[in-house]
Amino acid sequence: MPKDTPFSAAAGRAVSRHPGRAARRLAAIDLGSNSFHLLVASVIRARPHIVTRRGVKVQLAAGLDARGNLDRGAMQRGLECLEQFAAMLHKAPCAQLRIVGTSALRDAGNRHVFLDRAAALLGQPVEVISGREEARLIYLGAGHAREFNGRRLLVDVGGGSSECVIGEGMAPQLLESLAMGCVTFSRRFFPGGVISSANIQAAEQAALERLASVQAKYRRAGWDEAVGTSGTLKSVARVLYACGDSREKGLITRPGLEQLRARVLRYRHLDELALKGLKANRAGIFPAGIAIVSAIFRTFDLQQLRFVDGALREGMLHDMLSALPDAQAQTASPRPGRVAYRGP
Repeated sequence: MPKDTPFSAAAGRAVSRHPGRAARRLAAIDLGSNSFHLLVASVIRARPHIVTRRGVKVQLAAGLDARGNLDRGAMQRGLECLEQFAAMLHKAPCAQLRIVGTSALRDAGNRHVFLDRAAALLGQPVEVISGREEARLIYLGAGHAREFNGRRLLVDVGGGSSECVIGEGMAPQLLESLAMGCVTFSRRFFPGGVISSANIQAAEQAALERLASVQAKYRRAGWDEAVGTSGTLKSVARVLYACGDSREKGLITRPGLEQLRARVLRYRHLDELALKGLKANRAGIFPAGIAIVSAIFRTFDLQQLRFVDGALREGMLHDMLSALPDAQAQTASPRPGRVAYRGP
C-alpha cells in the first residue's frame, strides 16, 4: 500500500535530542515559471528535515514577450524575490546549495541577463535544467513524499511546462516535458481575462495535441497508480474537496473535474473567479490549469489522480543528499504481480 512520508519540519527538535551531532544543511532554490521556491533542510541520520520553506509567486513566464525575451518587470519581480532568499540564506548558511531554472528560463532568449544578476545575488550560478532533468527530479521528490512499490504515472502541471513520468518504485523509466503550462496557456487562451467555454475548450485541445506525442508510449508501459504534483494539481484537489466534489483530500476524479469546469464557467472574468478553497493569487491561471488537467485525464483515460506534496525542490534535496559520502540510498523494491493499465 502507498504510504505518505512528508519531509519533517522538526529539525530543531531533532537536533536538540542529539546535541553532540552537528547537522549539515542543504538548500534548494527552484526558479519556476510561476513561482520561485526556497527549501532548506538539515540532514539528520541521512534524512532531510525541513527548517525553512518559502514560495513567492513571480510569474516569470508571464514576462516573456512576443520575441521570447523576459521583460523588465518579470526580471525585477524575480530579482526582488532572490534578494529575500539571499538574506534568508545569509542568516543560516548551508553546506550545499543548488539553484535551478526551468521552462521560462529555458525559453527566454535574454536569460543570460537575468542569470548573471541572479548569480551575483546568490553567490553561485543558476543551472538551467532540461525538461527531462526537471521530470526526473520531480519524480524523485514525489517518490520520497509518497512511497509506492509498484508502477506509477506522475504528472506535474507547471507555469510553463508539464512533465509526465512513468517509473517503477523510485526509478523513473519514461521522462517527458511538454510545452504547456498554466501561465503560458492563460496568456494565450484567455485574452483580456475572459472566461468562456470556447476558451477552455481551445486550451484543452492544445494540451491534447501536445500530449498526443506521449499517449501511445505511456499507455503501452502501463501503471498501477496515477499521481500529480505542484501548485495547479494541489489547487484543483483543494477546491474539489472544499466544494464537496471529492470524497477525500488530495483526490481528483473525472466527475469532479467536470463539476469544477461547470463551477468556473459561472464566472465571466478571471478577476471575478472566487471558489471555495481557491487562493486568490491562483485565480488568474486556474481555468487554464483545469483545461490542461482535463486533457491529461482524457489522454491517459484516468478516472482519478491523487495529489502528492513533493516535487522538484524536494527532489533536488534528495539528489544532493544521495551524493553525500555517508548517504544511505532509500529505494523502493518493485511490487510483484502488478496489473498494468492497458488503456480503453
